[in-house]
Amino acid sequence: MPKIETSYQELLKLLREAAVLNSCASLLGWDEQTYLPQAGSAHRAEQLALLAGLTHDRSTSPRIGELLTELEQSGSLGDAESVLAVNVREARHSYDRNTKLPRTLVEELSRTTTLAQSAWVSARKKSSFAEFQPWLEKMVALKREQAEALGYSGGVPYDALLDEFEPGASSQEIAAAFAPLREELVPLVAAIKQSSLRPKVELLTQRFRTEDQKHFAESAARAIGFDFEAGRLDIAAHPFCSSMGPGDCRLTTRYNEHHFPGAFFGVMHEAGHGLYEQGVDPAAFGSPMGDAVSLGIHESQSRLWENFVGRSRAFWQHFFGAAQQAFPEALTEVSLDDWYAAINDVRPSFIRVEADEVTYNLHIMLRFDLEQPLISGDLQPADVPGVWNETFSRYFGLTPPDDAHGCLQDIHWSAGLFGYFPTYALGNMYAAQFFEAAQRDLGDLSALFARGEFRPLLDWLRKNIHSRGKQLRAGQLVQRVTGQPLSHRALLAHLHNKCDPLYGLS
Repeated sequence: MPKIETSYQELLKLLREAAVLNSCASLLGWDEQTYLPQAGSAHRAEQLALLAGLTHDRSTSPRIGELLTELEQSGSLGDAESVLAVNVREARHSYDRNTKLPRTLVEELSRTTTLAQSAWVSARKKSSFAEFQPWLEKMVALKREQAEALGYSGGVPYDALLDEFEPGASSQEIAAAFAPLREELVPLVAAIKQSSLRPKVELLTQRFRTEDQKHFAESAARAIGFDFEAGRLDIAAHPFCSSMGPGDCRLTTRYNEHHFPGAFFGVMHEAGHGLYEQGVDPAAFGSPMGDAVSLGIHESQSRLWENFVGRSRAFWQHFFGAAQQAFPEALTEVSLDDWYAAINDVRPSFIRVEADEVTYNLHIMLRFDLEQPLISGDLQPADVPGVWNETFSRYFGLTPPDDAHGCLQDIHWSAGLFGYFPTYALGNMYAAQFFEAAQRDLGDLSALFARGEFRPLLDWLRKNIHSRGKQLRAGQLVQRVTGQPLSHRALLAHLHNKCDPLYGLS
C-alpha cells in the first residue's frame, strides 16, 4: 500500500476513534434528557466531562496534525471535491479549531452544560429566571472564554461560536440575509392579522390521547421514510434528534393532550433531522464525508419535512382519514379544509417550537439579536428577561406573561449552544430553495404526497444533500443544488402561496 494511502487510513482510524468516544457522550446526553433521575445530574456531569476531555485529547492528537500536514503536502489530494480532499480539508478545519481549546475548558464546558440543563428544566417548570440566572452567567462567561481561545476576525467574538454550527459564516452575512426576510415578513403578518378570515384553531385543542398521538406520529414518520429499526421515539422536555452513529438515531417529542400540533409536528421536524442522519454514508462514520454540512442545512431537512410536506394540503389528503380514525371524538365531524386551515394558522404566539411558519423566523431573529450582545458583553445575563420582553413586544405586539413563555422556553443557552439559533431561519430559507428545486426535478410533488408517495422526495434529498457529507459548504451546496445563491425569495413565495388563499390576500 502506498505511503500516502497508509497515512490516510491512519488518519481515518484516529478520526473514527474520536467519533466513537463522542457518540458515547451523545448517548449519555440523550439519557440525561429522557430517563436520568434528577439526582443523577451531578454524577452525569462528571461522566460527560471526562468523556469530553478524552474526546478532545483524541481529536487534538499531534499525530493527526502530522498526518494532515503530510497529506496536504503530498500533492495527492486531487479534485477539491474528492473524498480524500474533503476529508483532509474539513479534518484540518476541525483540528485547527479544537487544538486552540485547552482540555480544562472543554471539560468545564461539558460539566457546566450538564448541570445547567438540569437547572433549566427546574427553572422552566417554576418559570423562575432568578433560579437559572447564575447558570446563564457561568455559561456566557465560558463561551466568551471559548471565543477568545478560538479567535475571530472583525472584532465579533460571536463569529467564533457561529463557526461551530455554520462553518465559514459570519454574523454580518447572516444579518444581511435576515434583513430582507424581516422586511417582507412584517407586512405579511400585519395583513394576516387584519384579515377577517380566521381558522378554527379550537379544533387543535380538543382531546387527543397521548398514546394515540404517539402511534399516529410514529406512523407518519415511518411513512416519510424514518427507519424505526434504526431509531426510536421518546419523551423529553425539549424535542431533539440525537444520532449515536450508524443504526442508532433517536427522536424525542413532548405531548399535550389538548394541543395536537406540538407533538405531531415536533415528530415530523425531528424525523426530518433523523432522515438526514440515516441518509449519510455509514461507512464514512467519523470522517467529514459521513457528517452533515452544517446545522443550517440540517435544519433545512427538518423544516422541509415538517412544513413543506407535513403542513401541506396534499399530505393531509392522504393522512386525514387515518387521523379521523385515530382521534374519532376530536375529528369525526371536522372537514379537511378546516383542519388544513387550522394547522396553518398564523398569529403571533409566545413559544418558538409551536410558532407558525410565518412568525417563526421572527422568533429566531429575536434570539440572534440577543445572543450577539450577550457574548460581546454589551448585554448582561441579569438583563435578559427585560430585553427579551421588550424585543418580543416590538416584534410580535405581545408581552410574555412569565419567564417560561419568554426567555426560559429554550434549552439552547443552558446547553451552551450560542450561535445555533440563526441556523433555524437559515434552514427555512435553504428548505424553500431545496423544495423548489425538487419540485422542478420531480414534477408535481403534491400529487405524490396525496397518494402517500414520499420516497421520490427522500431519494432526491439523499442524492443531492445527505450522501454528499461535507463535500461542499452550505452556500456552495445551495448554489449547486438549486442553481441560485441563498435568498429569502423562495421562502416568501412559499408563504404567500400558502397564506394568501387562506386569508384572502390574493
